[in-house]
Amino acid sequence: MKTIDREILHTSLRKLIHRKVSTGRLLIGAALLAVILVNSPWGYMYDHLLNSPVSLQIGTFNLFSHHGATMTLLEVINDALMAIFFLSVGLEIKREVVAGELSNPKKAMLPVVAACGGMITPVFLYFLLSPSGEAMRGAAIPMATDIAFSLGILALLGNRVPLCLKIFLTTLAVVDDIGGIIVIALFYSSHIYPGYLLIIFLLLALLFVAGRHGMNSKMFYLTGFVVIWFLMLQSGVHATIAGVLVAITIPAKPKVRLSRFVNDLKRTIAVLPEKDTEKDILTNSQISILKYIEHKSDKVISPLQSLDDNLSPLVYYFIMPLFAFANAGISFEGFSITDFGGITSAIIFSMVVGKLTGIFSFTWLSVKWGWLTLPDQINFRQIFGVAILGGIGFTVSLFIASLSFTAIEGGATLLNNARLGIFTGSILAGVTGYLYLRNNLPERI
Repeated sequence: MKTIDREILHTSLRKLIHRKVSTGRLLIGAALLAVILVNSPWGYMYDHLLNSPVSLQIGTFNLFSHHGATMTLLEVINDALMAIFFLSVGLEIKREVVAGELSNPKKAMLPVVAACGGMITPVFLYFLLSPSGEAMRGAAIPMATDIAFSLGILALLGNRVPLCLKIFLTTLAVVDDIGGIIVIALFYSSHIYPGYLLIIFLLLALLFVAGRHGMNSKMFYLTGFVVIWFLMLQSGVHATIAGVLVAITIPAKPKVRLSRFVNDLKRTIAVLPEKDTEKDILTNSQISILKYIEHKSDKVISPLQSLDDNLSPLVYYFIMPLFAFANAGISFEGFSITDFGGITSAIIFSMVVGKLTGIFSFTWLSVKWGWLTLPDQINFRQIFGVAILGGIGFTVSLFIASLSFTAIEGGATLLNNARLGIFTGSILAGVTGYLYLRNNLPERI
């Protein structure tokens, strides 16, 4: 049984890593396209496109409006589409808590502790190295680990990577996402409107209670998500948090247990003919039976898993590349080597050295002091390699950089330098981590 479970876990991870690798390639392509366009004679078109107003209007009501002001395309991408991204992240986190690695506290504690070190240390280093003033707003930028790129690097090493090491990195990245969500909720909200928050709380309670009483309609939860997102946009709390909050309310248990479905399926199939009819025309009774099976099968998959599966292609193959294109436009106009000073070097150092130091030291100390134990098949050299990969921060780092500097005076320069730091730091961490692991992993498992 353990062998079967292990094979299922291997298959699941292979699918996850394949998806992340594909996403990583799309993100790199979208980011490079943005950089090329911004630094070309058509760079003005890039800015003009992102600053174009976008409306989704029904009568006098415009869904894409913030206190009456129409949102730009960039705002729709960062505030609306990224809310869907965080809905998907929230579903992944809940799945891990309910039935994944985070459901077992003993197994989860080591990557959780490592992730905490990987968030605390880079922020501390950023505070030490960053220029004072508005640049301090970006302290959370180096704390994120991009799961798409980090798992993509591991995929390049093939079957040399132990399963436990893949699980360790995946869990670490999920905990990093939780940390990023908390930071966004606490530090990137302003002008709070309590009335909106009260309505949001009541709607979330309604979704939660409905889920506990067997409501499995995905459309019900998606409608609730859209309404809560719009209210969150008006409330002063960053609108993307709506995705995570709604994900928490979506049921993780199916309406029909698998064992009951299998037994029911056996009885139902028994009444169908074993041989095809001459004309392959089904009777009304047979059609009804097949539709009944289809209806029942939908109820075996929980709304959480079903929504996660439905949203994944949209998120990983459209929203994330579009986000990268909209937020990765680094301008090299007037660029000089001195631009690598200040906030850029602070981010690079915090991502590359801070993540490595934090992840590895917290892991090493917790094991050496006897609090936790290393999983089978992996050692500290391999943990060191994963700690290097932890410095790859792209999607969430760019998102936090945008939140930090977009709306302040002089923010355009700070944002451009932050993007340069994120790109450089991620590349250094990725290349170094790959080379290190290639020389320190077993030849074949």
